[in-house]
Amino acid sequence: MASNKKYWKSVEELNENSSIVEALQSNEFVEQIPVDAFLGDKENLSNSSTSRRDFLKYVGFSTAAASLAACEGPVIKSIPYVVQPEEIIPGVADYYATTIADGYDFANILIKTREGRPIKVENNTTEGAVTGANARVHASVLSLYDNLRLKNPKIDKKEASWNEVHAKVKSGFAEAKAKGGQVVILTNTTASPSTDKLISDLATKYTNVKHIIYDAISDSNALDAFQAVYGFRGLANYNFANADTIVSVGADILGDWQGGGFDAGYAKGRIPKNGKMSKHIQIEANMSLAGANADKRIPLTVANQKLALVKLYNAVTGSNVSVNSVGALDKEVEKAAQQLKAAGSKGVVVTGLDDFDAQYLVLGINLALKSEAFNPSDAKLTRKGDAKAVAQLVADMNAGKVHTLIMSGVNPVYTLANSKEFVAGLGKVKLSVSFSTKEDETAVKTTIAAAASHYLESWNDVAITRSNYSIAQPTIRPLFNTKQFQEALLAWNDNVTPYYDFLKGFASANLGGKTWNQAVHDGFVVTAAGNVSAQAGNFGASATKLSGAKSNGLDLVLYSKVGMGDGQQANNPWLQEFPDPITRVSWDNYVTVSKADAEKYKLENFNVANGGLNGSYVSIKVGNATLENVPVIIQPGQAAGTIGLAFGYGRKEALKDEMQTGVNAYTLYANGNANQSATVTLTEGEHEFACVQLQRTLMGRGDIVKDTTLSIFNKANEAGNKEIYNPTPVVSLDHKEVAATSVDLWASFDRTTGHHFNLSIDLNSCTGCGACVIACHAENNVPVVGKSEIRRSRDMHWLRIDRYYSSEETFAGDITTKNSSEGLTGTISTFQELEDPSANPQVVFQPVMCQHCNHAPCETVCPVAATSHSRQGQNHMAYNRCVGTRYCANNCPYKVRRFNWFLYNKNDEFDYHMNDDLGRMVLNPDVNVRSRGVMEKCSMCIQMTQATILKAKKEGKEVGKDDFQTACSAACTSGAMIFGDVNNEASDVAQLLEDDRMYHLLESIGTKPNVMYHVKVRNDK
Repeated sequence: MASNKKYWKSVEELNENSSIVEALQSNEFVEQIPVDAFLGDKENLSNSSTSRRDFLKYVGFSTAAASLAACEGPVIKSIPYVVQPEEIIPGVADYYATTIADGYDFANILIKTREGRPIKVENNTTEGAVTGANARVHASVLSLYDNLRLKNPKIDKKEASWNEVHAKVKSGFAEAKAKGGQVVILTNTTASPSTDKLISDLATKYTNVKHIIYDAISDSNALDAFQAVYGFRGLANYNFANADTIVSVGADILGDWQGGGFDAGYAKGRIPKNGKMSKHIQIEANMSLAGANADKRIPLTVANQKLALVKLYNAVTGSNVSVNSVGALDKEVEKAAQQLKAAGSKGVVVTGLDDFDAQYLVLGINLALKSEAFNPSDAKLTRKGDAKAVAQLVADMNAGKVHTLIMSGVNPVYTLANSKEFVAGLGKVKLSVSFSTKEDETAVKTTIAAAASHYLESWNDVAITRSNYSIAQPTIRPLFNTKQFQEALLAWNDNVTPYYDFLKGFASANLGGKTWNQAVHDGFVVTAAGNVSAQAGNFGASATKLSGAKSNGLDLVLYSKVGMGDGQQANNPWLQEFPDPITRVSWDNYVTVSKADAEKYKLENFNVANGGLNGSYVSIKVGNATLENVPVIIQPGQAAGTIGLAFGYGRKEALKDEMQTGVNAYTLYANGNANQSATVTLTEGEHEFACVQLQRTLMGRGDIVKDTTLSIFNKANEAGNKEIYNPTPVVSLDHKEVAATSVDLWASFDRTTGHHFNLSIDLNSCTGCGACVIACHAENNVPVVGKSEIRRSRDMHWLRIDRYYSSEETFAGDITTKNSSEGLTGTISTFQELEDPSANPQVVFQPVMCQHCNHAPCETVCPVAATSHSRQGQNHMAYNRCVGTRYCANNCPYKVRRFNWFLYNKNDEFDYHMNDDLGRMVLNPDVNVRSRGVMEKCSMCIQMTQATILKAKKEGKEVGKDDFQTACSAACTSGAMIFGDVNNEASDVAQLLEDDRMYHLLESIGTKPNVMYHVKVRNDK
């Protein structure tokens, strides 16, 4: 029997005359969808002849329209491809090989792009590549999206067309030729053979053209010395993997010394194998990365370093040059000299002293040793600056001899010590042009500010070494109305050939049998470098000159930080927030002084109530130049009688307000010499630092960093007892000591099915360079929080590199001191003493990220199950579930979780790259941008591991044994970080898990981490 019941959904339906009911019967929404709000003008739309586009507008955006009608929320307008490029598959990354050559950093790299946007730098691992992307190279992709870039060329500070620029420059050339004035092209070291050819062609066309190469941080003395011995301008190459004994005198071989890139070879020799590892002796003034990693560090003044070089020369060559004692450490220097001599061809000496004779003498020592690590034949060509020629240019400009000055890749108004003289000379130059990506200190003072393309928008060729010829290709079309310097050179030569065609034709002679397409695909070509022969030289004369070295006041040693370099990326927030590996200070440079000198000059560092670090101010005087209000860091390991100051800070032009930080060390860089005599004077006020680590010592915590000596390591291995140097932690169970690994508070489950990821970190290989920190930033959209928040300990780095100092001369001494304490009072006083670092401490770097514990304390306390564990070993974070209780951070023994105190995205209070549309182009679409009030942390790059699995599945094959990578492991050129699947027994990480040096951080608490460390082994002193 049929029912007469009537069902209704709203009381409105009971009203027979309701217009709403009628509307709902034919329409989903009562009100008309406001398509005009996102489609544009209705009349223009109806007149459009592009029917496919109209269809996409109406149909493809129906969901957005419904959302707009329903809640009036924000809508992000997306634009679909009308004709999709074949090489772009939405959601799939593309990689392009290219080469960075910005005048300071040179490397073969890969660029990861998504939907046409470069978003990340990777190392080019093809055999033969000159790789080793440092922190600055990884951060360079963000500089592409700097919204303060120069977007159009300017003439007299007004925007102009490129035709107007070229016409004005050509007119300047003609006028200079007619009046007999000089035309000077001032560039950085381009290391580009095709660019050199274009400049040479221009000099042929206009005979008054002169090319001068200027490196902001000069290696002119080293270049002069090499040229004196080998007849051409270059720098000797080194492979430290071939050395058993390395003696470095003032050279940070793990930092920026002579372009860097030596860490991979260095690390190979530092892993103890067959009872051996290379020995590294560092003689220096500033505490550097190389000094921090050395087996033996000898802190000396600059003058005493020169004397030490003479002692090395005498020992190796058997010469008898009379030389003074270096003081209390003379015996240590003599011992190093004898060890070097005993090493013979397996020994090598390098120096960073800014002195011709020192550089010349080192070449002589290596020739006498017949060092296998010394390679002048494959010389590095990435430094060619001539400090004397630059000084002559300034004199010529002020004398009115220079009519036209064209600059590319240089910023002399900022980087020259005699900047005022240069600016005065610039006023006497009739026409000045600056090719620059930014309207920097120089570009604002030139007639023409020519908007230069970023290297990721450019074609180029680069001769990094004599055997490596590299190609740089654009990975995105120019974002603005910019041009390459090479395009301008072609235009001024009246050559209508596009630079791409010119480069392709020019490169054909350098490709060594490869096709152009193959060279572009690989990013470089390796050819045989012919042997070079040393010319007869009088090394003894240089030794005699050095033997009379004396200190005159404090020795100022200027240096570059691995984060900021020469300062050309000063507007890059990733680099500004990057903590210096040694001091752990970000957003600043400062003068480093020894504790002894700090007491002498009454300088202080102290911590305030909120944990922030404060310090004194000083003024530094070098000759007639004075640098005011320089903040002070008391640096353990700084040689008494010396101070250090980093380049790259103190810039003002084309920088956001917060990036205008620090002091300009170039002011004191007289004659391009990094070693100066200085005086310091205490001034009023105290400086607030943003320091991310207050720990100054290890304080006897041998369960955090485990280290031993090579002799103990070898004896333990001979006895088959790793417990001697890598003891298994014990706990009490039923009043008996048992191995901590045998006791569980949590129930375990089978993890042998499928993939199970582990990360291995070798403390012997980790140099503390920090490339992994920036790579993690780029891959995982880690926000920048600024100096004020860093000072409050609210940094968001997913990966930190802890730096520990010893209180005694060794960490073993710290543990001995701790264990010898007795009673409550004695223990307290002992720990207070341990908080004071040694005057010359041992140093260790330890990368720490989420340990992805299989028995994770964070997971058990989360009230909303926002953090959980996967069968693959990764600790997950469901950001949408997180309510910000922070219980997990409180329960994490490794303190690796980061809380979003604020919204860092699209927030004017944090005006960095995430606050503008251009800067956000660098964001990785595979990783969520977190909001305020949630916890975030290392995810072990789950998006990368899943992409690898899906790729293998698509190709119908198993994942390769070492195919898995995380951002940090892929960035680590020293090989310290190895990531992989421990369930694949053939993988490197599975074998490292079984290594006798392996241990877990704080293993005694039973969290069973998936990150493992390897005991640090040092040579006996």
